Amino acid sequence: MSTPSSKSSTTETLNSRTWSNEETAAYEAAIEAINGAVGAYSSKIAKERAKESPDQAVIEDAIAARRHLARERESLRSDDAEQIAAARREYAQLARDLREGRA
Repeated sequence: MSTPSSKSSTTETLNSRTWSNEETAAYEAAIEAINGAVGAYSSKIAKERAKESPDQAVIEDAIAARRHLARERESLRSDDAEQIAAARREYAQLARDLREGRA
C-alpha cells in the first residue's frame, strides 16, 4: 500500500466534496479540452510519421507536449474554478490551433 502524499490526486479531490451541476460540467469540459489537445498532438505525430522524410524533432516535441498535458490533466483540481476555467480556454484553443495547423 502506498503512503499518502501531500499532493492530492484528482480522484481524491473528486471524492471529498459535493459538486454542483455547473462545477461538474466545467470540470468535465476542462478534462475534455485537455484530451482534445492530446488528440490533436497524436494526429500531428501520425501525420509527421507518415511523411516520406519525417522530422524527428517535430515528433519528439509533440510527444513531450502530450506528456505535459497528461501532467496538467492529473494536476487539475476540481475545487479550483479559476484553474478549470483557464484549462478550458487554453487547451480548447490549443486543440483548435493544432487542428488548423497554427501550432
